Amino acid sequence: MKTKISLLGLLLVLFSACKKDQPIVVTTDDYCAAVDTVTGIMVHDIFSPPVASRIYVYPNIAAYEIIAQNSTKYESLQGQLNGLDSIPVLDAKSGVNKKLAALIAHMEVSKQLIFSEEALEKYRDSLYEKWGSENKKEFEVSKEYALKVVDRIKIWMGKDNYKQTRTFPKYSVHTDQAGRWQPTPPAYMDGVEPHWGEIRTLVMDSASQFKPKAPHPFSTDKNSLFYKEAKETYEVGNKISEGLLAIENAKTTTIPEESAIATFWDCNPYATVTQGHMMFAKKKNTPDAHWINIAKIALKKTKSNFETTVFAFTKTSIGIFESFISCWHEKYRTNVIRPETYINLYIDEDWKPQLQTPPFPEYTSGHSVVSSCSSVILTEIFGDNFSYTDDSEIPFGLPKRNFKSFKQAASEASMSRLYGGIHYRAAIENGVVQGANLGNYINSEISFFKSK
Repeated sequence: MKTKISLLGLLLVLFSACKKDQPIVVTTDDYCAAVDTVTGIMVHDIFSPPVASRIYVYPNIAAYEIIAQNSTKYESLQGQLNGLDSIPVLDAKSGVNKKLAALIAHMEVSKQLIFSEEALEKYRDSLYEKWGSENKKEFEVSKEYALKVVDRIKIWMGKDNYKQTRTFPKYSVHTDQAGRWQPTPPAYMDGVEPHWGEIRTLVMDSASQFKPKAPHPFSTDKNSLFYKEAKETYEVGNKISEGLLAIENAKTTTIPEESAIATFWDCNPYATVTQGHMMFAKKKNTPDAHWINIAKIALKKTKSNFETTVFAFTKTSIGIFESFISCWHEKYRTNVIRPETYINLYIDEDWKPQLQTPPFPEYTSGHSVVSSCSSVILTEIFGDNFSYTDDSEIPFGLPKRNFKSFKQAASEASMSRLYGGIHYRAAIENGVVQGANLGNYINSEISFFKSK
């Protein structure tokens, strides 16, 4: 009997050992889950859209560089992105699981860029425990290599001028100069990231490379282009308000389409709610998070493999990062007054936009630049006429919307700024051109694939 028990025990030990020797499986879903985790933390921490773009781009690049090691398909971004070089070489005989190392690198770089580190550590540690129990040797060697890449990425991102801009002076408001941006209600916040145009670019030769057409000259003359555009924003807002009022008065149950579009693409993490003497933030996605989720939707629909997933997130996040540098440089260069301020001063002092005006200058429209650039990049990856259902805003109580293409979605996102009353048409249309030019430039200048 003892012999049988001993034999059974030996078999169990052998089985367990064989099981641990199996390669650790890391899937597309695992990578998407890590990206979603970071997005959730960013929403919780209330990062500005420009800073959020930085939180997305560096972890994805770290993961991509690992995937590109010893790849017959993917080209390293070393020497292609400004300042990126000397990524640690991966020994093909090291036993490193590249998918595993890429996911580890993504989480470890992300941890350097957020506030709520403990939330990400908890998620990461649960995976580390799982992987260590599955195949300790493979986990350890993969982690060791991933951390070497992380150290190199940390040095590189530490030189992008982000830390220096934290010490630069706040935006100076000049209320004595007509036409310049001023803080808007209800929080009257200072201008957000006035020095973001000084962040090191990744692909552009400078923040001004895709400088858009100049905005219309400020004027209060009713025959001027500036006044006419402000009047258009005012009238569009009034039409939407009438539709919403009809719902309140039970005359209809149909929400105006323009209102639904404006709300769906709001993406303002600074929206505030006032209750009595209390004011608090109403947490929402940023434009970055919305388009990153659209990339995820496309990846899931096409059942893309792990490598394609990392590639698509990386390229999309590069476009978003460059978009904010380009757009923010223009915003604080031109310092155009927001419609809410202009309309209250020169047209109707009681008028309010449907959306809460974001705390930075008007020209160009950030969502227009980001959406246009992202749509160009995603179209290049997944093709034109790519239909999908966008569920990005479900966590914030908004329904899904269906789109026939990325460009259709970008067009709707851009027009949402007019419907929401936070932009003039020129900022939208010229922002679309600005983003498209940038997206096409990224498509042509960065080689993600090795030539055959």
